[in-house]
Amino acid sequence: MAAAEAAGMIAIGAGLAVGLAGLGSGIAEKDIGAAAVGAITENPSLFGRAMIFTVLPETIVIFGLVIAIMAIFVM
Repeated sequence: MAAAEAAGMIAIGAGLAVGLAGLGSGIAEKDIGAAAVGAITENPSLFGRAMIFTVLPETIVIFGLVIAIMAIFVM
């Protein structure tokens, strides 16, 4: 019984790690994306830099996924 409860808590923790990381990344990316589109509209040569700044928050989701995988398979 205790093992099943522990497995359930690990699954909930893994889901929260990915879900909250995705939520935070989406909130950050909306402002960055809007600013990037405005900057590219004014100066098209900023496309590469704007793309890097737009993709940067996605690393937070990757870290959340890594933590979730570690929680599921290591524990």
